[in-house]
Amino acid sequence: MGGFAESVRERVRAARAAVAAARTADDAYALAVAEDELDDALRIARSVGVDPDGGTASGAQGGAAE
Repeated sequence: MGGFAESVRERVRAARAAVAAARTADDAYALAVAEDELDDALRIARSVGVDPDGGTASGAQGGAAE
């Protein structure tokens, strides 16, 4: 599952970055969309048994509350 797991982790990382960017821009709509994407990415990771922070050099990067 190596490639798939990394794809799931990349989706989570991208969603977390989008959440952070939307917060920085103070864009409520973009934040809502980004948080929905992050929730979905984390749900998928959990459902397939992928640690969303596994394999990252910096560990947890923050984001929306689960």
